[in-house]
Amino acid sequence: MMSRLQDISIRYLKGIGPKRAKIFSQAGINNVEELLYRFPKRYEDRTKFSPICAVQEGEAQTIKARILSRRARAALYRRSFSIIEVIAGDSTGRLNCVWFNQPYLKEYFKPGTTLILYGKVERRGKQLQMNSPEFEIVEEEGLSDTKGAVSSLNIGRIVPIYSLPERVSQRHFRQLMHFALDEYLPRVTDCLSFELRKRNSLLNIAASLRLIHFPENLQAQKEAYRRLAFEEFFLFQVPVALRKLSRKEKPGIAHKIELGLAGEFIARLPFQLTPAQSKVLAEIKEDMAKPFAMQRLLQGDVGSGKTVIATIASLIAVQGGYQAAFMVPTEILAGQHCEKIKGQLSIVNSQWPIKIGLLTSSANKKEKDKIYQEIKEGSIDLIIGTHALLEENVRFKNLGLVVIDEQHKFGVGQRALLPAKGANPDVLIMTATPIPRTLAITLYADLDISVINELPAGRKPIHTERIEEKKRDWLYGFMRKQIACGRQAYIVYPVIEESAALDLSGAKKMYAQLKKDVFGSLHMGLLHGRLKQEEQDRVMAEFRRGKIQILVATTVLEVGIDVANATLMVVEHAQRFGLSQLHQLRGRIGRGKEESFCFLLSGAAGDEAAARLEAMVKYSDGFYIAEEDLRIRGPGEFFGRRQHGLSELKIANPLTQMQLLKIAREEAVRLVAQDARLENRLNAPLKEKLLQRFPEYEKLVMVG
Repeated sequence: MMSRLQDISIRYLKGIGPKRAKIFSQAGINNVEELLYRFPKRYEDRTKFSPICAVQEGEAQTIKARILSRRARAALYRRSFSIIEVIAGDSTGRLNCVWFNQPYLKEYFKPGTTLILYGKVERRGKQLQMNSPEFEIVEEEGLSDTKGAVSSLNIGRIVPIYSLPERVSQRHFRQLMHFALDEYLPRVTDCLSFELRKRNSLLNIAASLRLIHFPENLQAQKEAYRRLAFEEFFLFQVPVALRKLSRKEKPGIAHKIELGLAGEFIARLPFQLTPAQSKVLAEIKEDMAKPFAMQRLLQGDVGSGKTVIATIASLIAVQGGYQAAFMVPTEILAGQHCEKIKGQLSIVNSQWPIKIGLLTSSANKKEKDKIYQEIKEGSIDLIIGTHALLEENVRFKNLGLVVIDEQHKFGVGQRALLPAKGANPDVLIMTATPIPRTLAITLYADLDISVINELPAGRKPIHTERIEEKKRDWLYGFMRKQIACGRQAYIVYPVIEESAALDLSGAKKMYAQLKKDVFGSLHMGLLHGRLKQEEQDRVMAEFRRGKIQILVATTVLEVGIDVANATLMVVEHAQRFGLSQLHQLRGRIGRGKEESFCFLLSGAAGDEAAARLEAMVKYSDGFYIAEEDLRIRGPGEFFGRRQHGLSELKIANPLTQMQLLKIAREEAVRLVAQDARLENRLNAPLKEKLLQRFPEYEKLVMVG
């Protein structure tokens, strides 16, 4: 039986071997399939030759010229370092070319030989020069490289430029890619049927992979790009369509929403729900009253009040005799939710005794066994927990509602496991990373979408400013004044330990330094993911009580920390954070009625990082932030590596290809309507591809 490409290790390709295979593996290329799907990040058009008299300083250009002279010499500062100098000319002028530490080139560069050269032209004194240009030697048969290849991969064509593994050149990577295409392309099976391709004017997969790497012209590259982008969208949309179908086929729970517990809770809240919260709650109530499972995505900016809506939904389930499960991504957030919800429910607990449980991985065996038993016998009404809720020992008596908070922190497979512990319970998925609505409607077609688009009354905008290192002393003085007024502050670092390679300060070392040299008289705390859970809980408890005035932390703060008295945040090395991550961090302040301040300390930043920081200063609305983040970073990073499906978008972009995404969605719906089990032999390659890429969808693919 012929091996699948994902089963053929990269080490067996010509020129790789075990050592280089490790380098490729670090870059995410472990097998032949991953190599073929490592698409170019851009292309250079090297088909147009410039006469030497017309070359522009500072620009990369392609020229065709004859070698007039060449010499090899040792570098003055290091005799073992060789330099090859060539003077090349055409009918319009001469150009100097230099190659460093490649002594073997003198065997190829003989006077009279014609070269095609590609490189950046720079000025050296009064002369123009190319340093280490890529080259091809022109022979009578046509273009060939130094090893006699029949056709050029590097010159005289549209040339692919890749993101490379370490210590691998573009030239070598192209040769490897060309070899892999020649050797293995005949084994690639097309997962899209002929009829589907014909209906949508799509190339077959073999032609697409060949042309995306080595396009004959720009039009061919566009057609290959369209086909491969469609495939990515389609593979994402088929499971979406299957999930939607499975919802319709299974009976759910028709909750009795008119009972008194939820209404009594709302009436006794010390604040009024905002109009946006009330609208969303009405949508959730309508869903929960229906006899099939709610599948709703609740989007709301940081601090918009999603948790209280989830609590009310939980009470609707509990008042009818069902259990509710609330899953969050971190133990700190689980503990905080448990404490906050217990406090909120105390207003009705005398009349309606509700038992709340907390389950996290750090709990000891005795505690876990007790919680397991109480969940199983139904004495716990609302269980709040982390991934620990997914453990096999967690068995519900009567699960009626699942709430998944910060859904982007969980993979699709994980999100499906908790509802599977009940008889098709209602599911409310929440996110504080807003997604542009038109995009969400298409990407989350299996979910109904609600949006809380306003903040509770009394919240003041957070003053956000990007500052440079020279203002650090002023910043520390400002922090002391704020803390003297009774406020608290966060200082956030991107790493725990300092990194010389990345030139980053670390939270641990800076905590000690700041405590000793800067804020000696103030109470400080340190929080990061490597601390034992008991220590994290202790630090957060002291910060909430105001005992800790300055909390030095990593991005463990990113999700859900709620301390109203914290009004100041300093983000060190802010250029190292993603835009949505910065917005989430900023959301830890501004949760009370006092004015809050967020300072972004950053050194030199590239164009993308500068755009993120500018957006943070300019925007406070999470939906604007989301659109900017999606525009700057692209969908794969925006949605997070754990979002199976969206993180697979290596080439497709939902923002710029909405029409293609809609077509893929329509085709997925058509396919599922015709062959939900994917039993038609023509769909066998598609089924294999889906199960390979999304193994957690195996049960879903079998629906019907």
